[in-house]
Amino acid sequence: MVDIPGCYSLMAHSTEEEVARDFICFENPDAVVVVCDATCLERNLNLVLQIMEASPNVVVCVNLMDEAKKKKILIRLDLLEQRLGVPVAGTAARSKKGLDQIYIGLRQCFDEKEEETEKNILIRYPEYIEEAIARLLPAVEIASEGKAEPRWLCARLLDANENLIGAVRKYLQPVAESEEVAACLDDIHSEWKARGITQEKASDDMAAVFIKKAEYLCRGVVVYENQTYNRRDRKLDQFFTSRLTGFPIMFLILLGIFWLTITGANYPSELLSTTLFRFEEWLSRMAETAGVPALISNLLIHGVYRVLAWVVSVMLPPMAIFFPLFTLLEDFGYLPRVAFNLDRCFKRCSACGKQALTM
Repeated sequence: MVDIPGCYSLMAHSTEEEVARDFICFENPDAVVVVCDATCLERNLNLVLQIMEASPNVVVCVNLMDEAKKKKILIRLDLLEQRLGVPVAGTAARSKKGLDQIYIGLRQCFDEKEEETEKNILIRYPEYIEEAIARLLPAVEIASEGKAEPRWLCARLLDANENLIGAVRKYLQPVAESEEVAACLDDIHSEWKARGITQEKASDDMAAVFIKKAEYLCRGVVVYENQTYNRRDRKLDQFFTSRLTGFPIMFLILLGIFWLTITGANYPSELLSTTLFRFEEWLSRMAETAGVPALISNLLIHGVYRVLAWVVSVMLPPMAIFFPLFTLLEDFGYLPRVAFNLDRCFKRCSACGKQALTM
């Protein structure tokens, strides 16, 4: 059982997403359990469909069913399983409900693998892309030697994502070096160019297929008893992420947290240092009474203990204040909004908004 970094897409935009993509697509896992959020299932199904195209054995775990219930969102798991054609398990991991269904789904995957059950192709691209895949498939099947799903690999080669092409060179060198594959790709791209089909259009058309399919899959599967359940969140979004108020509010909140941390830490820090240094004096007198050599008492009491006392009294109070406050911001859903606000700024230095949080 391998736990890989979370991601929203196999079209990797960060190192952790690259790790996830490379393991799923090139390390031939026995099965992949894709964990989705029941409160925003449609967005997560985009990833499910990408993984189903890349890996033959998939179990979909719809987690946070308890949160969906609170928001009066009904998920028809049986209908989703029927449409996807793979096992679907509904779980509430925090209370450990439904986890056994994942193992039942995995067993079902392995049984089907032994029986060599043919999987339905869920993703159908526009006709011109399907024709190109059909032309490229024989050459890719020979070059890949069964180390990756041939249809998925053809689609990704046609997509020409530079990041993924680099991974193909690393993990599937015979495909990257195959003259037959390269010649076929050149012919296809030349024909597309002659027909006025740009690489950007082909990539957009491929991405649109996944989004439309996810939308179709959720139709009737996700039922909102309260159609306005997320109205409050959307209003908060407008307030916390708008160009007018987003940055001033962010600076004020972060300033408030730092002020509370620094000012609030002064009092416990002073109390700790007073207590610990009094204890140092007591230890020093005890060592002197016991006849401990000055070299040892200086090393242990005025050296090791004093440094430890300073570190505890200076570092512990700010940490004890800052991290709970930061955790509260995360629980209230404000930190993702900070990442969203700063994403454009961080992209200018080839980073992403999420890295604003660690900074």
